[in-house]
Amino acid sequence: MAPYRRKRSVNAAQVLSWRSRGIGAGTLIRHNMKVLRSIILQDNRNYIKVWSKTSKSTIMYEDGKIYFENYQSCYSCVQSEPQLLYKLPKRSKLEKFEDALLCQSPLDKTLASPSDHKPSLLALTANNWLYRLSAKTGEELERVFLSSNHKFRYLGWDVSQEMFYVKSVQKKETPSARQAGITENTVMHLAIFHVFPLQIVGIMEINKKVFGNSVTDVVLSQGVLAVSYSTKSVKLYSFEHIVQKYMAEKLTLGKQSSQLGGKTVGDVPFGIPVNIQITDCPPVLFEVSCSNNGVQIGGYPWHYIHTPPQKCHKGTHHICSLKDSTMASNGIQNMNCCSLESDGIFFHPDDSGRIIHVGPTTINVLKILGELNSGLPSKIAEDFSMTTHRNNNSTSQVTVTSSGRTVKRRFQQLDDDPDQETFRMVEYEDELDLLAVVVTNGEEGEGRAHIRLHDNQSGQLLRTVDLVEPWDETYRHELFFDKDTIVHIEQKNTNFCCHVYKLKAATI
Repeated sequence: MAPYRRKRSVNAAQVLSWRSRGIGAGTLIRHNMKVLRSIILQDNRNYIKVWSKTSKSTIMYEDGKIYFENYQSCYSCVQSEPQLLYKLPKRSKLEKFEDALLCQSPLDKTLASPSDHKPSLLALTANNWLYRLSAKTGEELERVFLSSNHKFRYLGWDVSQEMFYVKSVQKKETPSARQAGITENTVMHLAIFHVFPLQIVGIMEINKKVFGNSVTDVVLSQGVLAVSYSTKSVKLYSFEHIVQKYMAEKLTLGKQSSQLGGKTVGDVPFGIPVNIQITDCPPVLFEVSCSNNGVQIGGYPWHYIHTPPQKCHKGTHHICSLKDSTMASNGIQNMNCCSLESDGIFFHPDDSGRIIHVGPTTINVLKILGELNSGLPSKIAEDFSMTTHRNNNSTSQVTVTSSGRTVKRRFQQLDDDPDQETFRMVEYEDELDLLAVVVTNGEEGEGRAHIRLHDNQSGQLLRTVDLVEPWDETYRHELFFDKDTIVHIEQKNTNFCCHVYKLKAATI
């Protein structure tokens, strides 16, 4: 018989103290997600299409919100069908949003302003304003003018560092400047901000004299500045080192700057000065040659995935140790598929260190076997695999006519032929720990798609969800699986359409 345990009440202050130390935090959420997962997998529940909306412009979805008209209209997917949250006033071409990011503050921090705790939309305008808008109402919470000298166009996250960056368009040499022998050394500018609250780190110039003549692009991720080169290589630099060594002045939004002659940082027309002035090339942390400047870093111990630029390696993915670039045992992964779309490979977003390799007929989930300080190379092993269901009556390459003449077909059927069952994409639902795999099949003449829900740990197929609308592979598609909601965004010629499915009980 279990010993009697007296129930005792716990006050709110004690609960908050436990949460701050990570004791019991998230237990209720995890339990709720287990309940929701079991409900989703019940036979008497299904995803039913509840809403569709078309648009002349690109449709975006993130964290339960659908954005139309270049982020001017926002719909919430929390209710049984999407509801309009807000609609912003029409903007001129100069004020249109070029790019946007959804920003949510951490729950374990006390911030200076109550508005800093609200989910917000970071929006970059064509005339170089950075806005912070309330994600629920569209209300303007904050705005910063970036620069009168540089044309900023793109936004990107460095999530682990709680930073984001604003990237300018690339500066290219004009024909007249080339004829005059004038060389344009500036490639682009990056403006880097901290979030929670919004604060400027600085603006820096990416210069050919510093980083080399063949620089083509730059991104900021995991606290590392990744620079791509036209010579099919990528170099990584420590952003922390760059800030510590080359920052000329620490800036504060709304405060005066000596670089601006005492003017206010973030005001029109002065904006934000270039306060990170790189005068010589920083130390290279890591360098690799790869096709399409594509390199991914992850896993445990740390590894990287790349395709060497040589023709003989086309279609292969090499998995190597980041520590010493040693190739892992079984580290060359090749689907050997004949398809229009190339296979994809990436580190699993569940932070398990695994790798997902997606081809038209097979999805392999791989794991890295190796010890951190072992002198032996790590090994790539299959954790589990998923395959499509296809009939084995493959069309023969050789046909014999009635007269006895042998005719050989010039082209073989592609692995991602729309007439056959084909894997198209994989989405990971982190809170439910499910893999949502989109599968298409056009055997009956019209492309159809369904979603296979697999257990993320074992790969076991748990249930299948059919999509009502046809799936035309000649157009672009996006699919989002978000707990009780499925969002399918498709492009049809110059129009876009959003379809929303919600989990509902089956009617008898």
